[in-house]
This record gives sequence, C-alpha cells and structure tokens, in this order.
Amino acid sequence: MGAGDRLEVLIQRCYAGLGADELRSEVLGRLRGVLSVDATFFATVDPATVLFTSAMVDEPLGAVTEQFIANEFGQDDVNKFAVLAGGRDPVRSLGQATKGDWGSSPRYAEVMRPLGLGDELRAALMSNGRCWGVLCLHRETAESGFADQEIQLVRRLAPHLGEGLRLGLRWSPAEVAPEPDLGTGQGSAAERGLTSAARPRSAVGPGVVVLDRMLRMHSLTAEAEYWISELGAVERLPVAVLSVAGRMQLGGVTARVKVRTRGGEWLALQASRLGDDGQIVVVMEPVSPAQLGSLLLDLHGLTPAQQRVTELLLRGYSTRQIVERLCLSPHTVQEHVRASFDKVGVGSRRELVSAWLRGSASHG
Repeated sequence: MGAGDRLEVLIQRCYAGLGADELRSEVLGRLRGVLSVDATFFATVDPATVLFTSAMVDEPLGAVTEQFIANEFGQDDVNKFAVLAGGRDPVRSLGQATKGDWGSSPRYAEVMRPLGLGDELRAALMSNGRCWGVLCLHRETAESGFADQEIQLVRRLAPHLGEGLRLGLRWSPAEVAPEPDLGTGQGSAAERGLTSAARPRSAVGPGVVVLDRMLRMHSLTAEAEYWISELGAVERLPVAVLSVAGRMQLGGVTARVKVRTRGGEWLALQASRLGDDGQIVVVMEPVSPAQLGSLLLDLHGLTPAQQRVTELLLRGYSTRQIVERLCLSPHTVQEHVRASFDKVGVGSRRELVSAWLRGSASHG
C-alpha cells in the first residue's frame, strides 16, 4: 500500500466511530507509515479557549511538559496553537515560521534543541470553525526539515482529524486511558496522594490545587485528588490543570477550561493567582451539562445560526418569540429547528431539553 492509500485509510478512520483517545492512538500509529516522525504531541482542547484538556505525548517530550506549556501560554513565539486556530492556515512548520532560523524560536532553543529535536510541524485541528485538538510532529536535529509535500499532507489530514475528535468527544466519554507519566519529578502517585478517593461520586464537590510559578504542585485537597484521578492522571498532574495554570503566566485575572472525565462527567477548571509570590490556584468543579453553554451544541455540529435558535428554544421561547428576537422569517426558524433536532438526534423540544439536561444524544 502506497503513502496515498495509507493517508486515505487514515482519513476514513476519522469517521469510524472511535473515541477521542482511540482515534489519537490509531492516528499516531498509522501516521508513521505516511511520513517520518520522531516524537509527537497530540492533544484535545477546549474549543472556547484552545487550552489543552488531555494529551498523548511521546518521549522525550514528556519530561519537559511544564516547559512546553510555559512556552505555549507564557512566552512570545511562533506557531502558537491559538494563532494557528484563528488564522487562515492552521498548519505550519517551524522552518516556515522562522525562515529556516530555528534558533530564533525560544521553544526550539530552550526545549527542543536540548532534546536533540529539530524541525516541528504544528496543526490546529478544526471542524465547523472550532478547534478540537492540536497536533505537533517533531524530527530529530539530524533529520531534514518538513518538506512542502509533507506539510500539504498534514494540511489535508487536519480537518478530518478535527471532525474525528469532535465526534469522538461526543460519542465515548466513558473511557479515558490514563495519561502516561511524563517524568515531572514530583514523586509517585502514592507519595503525592494522587490515588482515587473512595467515595460516592455524587458526594464529591469542588477541589483545589495550588501550584508554584514553575507549575509544580504545592498542595491539593482530597476533592482535587479525586478529580485528578478521574481525569486519568497516574504519576503527574493532568495536562488540563497544567494548561489552565500556565495560561495565567500571560497575565489576566482568571483562565478557564472545560474537560470531560473518564466517567463522562464534566468539570470546569478555573485558575487564578494566589497572592504576589507567583502561586496559582486551580479550582476543579463539577458542572451539569446544562451549564456547559454552547459547548454541547458545538459537539453536535450546530452552526452559529442553529445555536442561536436552539439556545432560545432551551430557554422556553416560542417560535413566534424567536422570530421576533432574531428578526428571522418563520420558515428560516423552522429550518434551523429541524436541522438542530436532526443533529442532536431528537424529534421535539421536550426531547431536546431532556437530551440537554442529560448531556447525551444520538450517536448518529
């Protein structure tokens, strides 16, 4: 099978009903049959913030996760994922961005070069104008940079990966593989108290984690210990906690990300500064599906116009009130309603509200 055929198989697998973790694992395995890659970082993100919610990471990148995140959210550099997601071209190599001068990138000089890595190819994985994940491919220093043909290959694959992740996050929240130990040097799970708390899930409330300015854990509550285990972490803090804390290094009052646990529950993670010594506090709070705002509608692929109509339906507006509120014709409103019902997999307003409250819908 040639490289073109292998790429087509990869694209088809994005629509095979795989969960986000299963899809990422399969893509990373198959991608090496299409182009030369020495290390990878493949993350899901919150489309509202482009903050990481989970990640699959190859060594040697795992050992420098905190540095990688500090650069992504706290330093000026090229090819930031949020910039790629908001730009015209969501795929770009380090060589392209620096015109071949890799050393002008702090990420390369401080993180990649010490690991023996050279060129880097980044992609924001988009679907319906929203970013659902990011992919970062690395080559060793001795290897040549990514060629235009290889960049074009990833550019072709990227939107299919974005759609596959959207479908995967929607379809299979119940099973999340534990994230690998990234060698943060923070001790074992037992030493740091990151074992699953033995208590009824319904009894677990908000948890709090405190990190220092280097994104190392300072302390955590028992509730945070439980939620960390539910995010699949074994030997380290989850990348979602690190990314929302790392975002505070850019300034601002708070940073927020929504993430789904391996049991299918939703958490809101909010970071803020704690005093003047650089410490960051992250609050991990369970939220109901109805508190997720547009995220659930994004997951089901509703367009912005369909979302505006659906949000009013969920608030109890009648068709006539929606027509007046949005200045649309009754026919247009009905078209949006039918399309939204079809995407969510319901047949009535009552079923829509029920699905919204459950955070579930058709897998179609």
